[in-house]
Amino acid sequence: MSHSIDVSDTHQVFNQPAPLQDYNAYQADEVLQYWVQQFGGHWGDSKLASFGHQIGHELLQAGFQANKHLPEFQPHNRFGQRVDQVDYHPAYHQLMHHAVHNGHCSFAWTENQPGAHVIRGAMAFLHNHADPGSGCPLTMTFASVPAIAVQPDIAAKWLPKILSGHYDGTNKPWYEKQGVTIGMAMTEKQGGSDVRANTTVASAVAQAGPGRLYQLTGHKWFCSAPMCDAFLVLAQVDNKLSCFLLPRWRDDGSKNPIHIQRLKNKLGNRSNASSEIEFRGAHGWLLGEEGRGIATIIQMVALTRYDCMLGSSALMAQAAKEAIWHTSRRSVFGKNLHDQPLMVNVLADLALEAEAALAISLRIAHALDHSDDPQQAALVRSSTAIGKYWICKRAIQQTYEAMECIGGVGYVDENVLSRLYREAPVNAIWEGSGNVQCLDLLRVLQREPDTLQVLLAELQKAKGRHPLFDQKLVVLMAELTEQHNIELRARQLMEQLALLWQAATLLVYGLPIIAEAFIQARLSDIHYHQYGTLPECIDARAIIARAMPKV
Repeated sequence: MSHSIDVSDTHQVFNQPAPLQDYNAYQADEVLQYWVQQFGGHWGDSKLASFGHQIGHELLQAGFQANKHLPEFQPHNRFGQRVDQVDYHPAYHQLMHHAVHNGHCSFAWTENQPGAHVIRGAMAFLHNHADPGSGCPLTMTFASVPAIAVQPDIAAKWLPKILSGHYDGTNKPWYEKQGVTIGMAMTEKQGGSDVRANTTVASAVAQAGPGRLYQLTGHKWFCSAPMCDAFLVLAQVDNKLSCFLLPRWRDDGSKNPIHIQRLKNKLGNRSNASSEIEFRGAHGWLLGEEGRGIATIIQMVALTRYDCMLGSSALMAQAAKEAIWHTSRRSVFGKNLHDQPLMVNVLADLALEAEAALAISLRIAHALDHSDDPQQAALVRSSTAIGKYWICKRAIQQTYEAMECIGGVGYVDENVLSRLYREAPVNAIWEGSGNVQCLDLLRVLQREPDTLQVLLAELQKAKGRHPLFDQKLVVLMAELTEQHNIELRARQLMEQLALLWQAATLLVYGLPIIAEAFIQARLSDIHYHQYGTLPECIDARAIIARAMPKV
């Protein structure tokens, strides 16, 4: 007698974990809460809890929608008029509204008390869990404040709108909006990071000088978030590189001739539009003196580099959490994945790396909260380059390794891991690649000897707390003293500095179990480069338990 088989019997879904969703992304993150508290952000706990609730619920879904329905470029309207319009899915505007309304761009500037940068940093970290792409215009808007403040008359008009906490994604003049967003455009085809090679030119419309109107002609190879209300750009004024603020609309209500040539098709960062643009006599205000363009815009660049650290730290943390969550609810070869010793080693290693990245990122936030102290300001100048170089590179391998923990289902677009992996390289490339960070650090340390002493003093806070740390610090001091071929050795120095700074931060501010594990894994003479190579002495299960989302 034949046995009939129900077709549905062939597709019973089991041993597949539920997705990490519908949770409070802040309250579920023990590690983030710890470092916010350590660096003085305790007074923002309720705000971050509210922010994290929305991130883990509706905004998580908005992130998937914004990355599925990509920005679309409309160069002309149906009547043939040039409009240079980029249309976004409503989910993108939902993400932007939530972040701006809650102070992603403004909180650090409007809350005049220590811990504001730390709390704002935690918001940026959490927003990345929903969607890293929309973090780009948010970062630029946040970072534009010091550069625009260089020119008081322009700042008086623009800063109230930047700091308003109001998001308006419509395509209309800036002066008709309660709130605005700011972008930047520096890169040109022939120069890349060498902005002094820029060929865009500017000349005064009438009277020359700071705050005056100029017209710009030229081409920019990359302009991220082209629907921002204004852009900080660099242009030559009689071969003097200068900084300008260019609005998308002129004061008379006409469209400023900032022409979008195309949107870039990118590996990641898909919810965010990145464009190639031309200025055809576009009007913009000079910020500061002619010839002081780099000095002006570097204030914005320094903060966007810091946000690259935060963004990559968020990618690493989210990747580790996704891997830990998935494997805790999946069985293979007759055992739960969390009971497989090799998987335990990999997961703990991922969690350890993510915590070290977050620790130094929020250490910089803490320094920004005290930037009126010359030593803290000097620490920001040196350590941002170190952090951006190291964390942004580590994020690429980290997100891949977490994807491998999940397996094939992690490789498909329905899973967030594929997005994290595609996203990871952009922070390493944007705002100066690894070599640029190395050269910038060498330049600072050679021109500002006191800055080097501040950086070393930060490391020496941990001196005497662990013999391995002390040994490696002695080696580093000798390497820094030796100037022969220092540029050739710059990446070696960067790696040493990064590992020792992370170790010092964990020793001084972190939990002993995490500091000890990091030092044993990263500073020992036998140091492996692949994840999952922690020595036996480390309590890997305790590290995993700390990183496990508390859902």
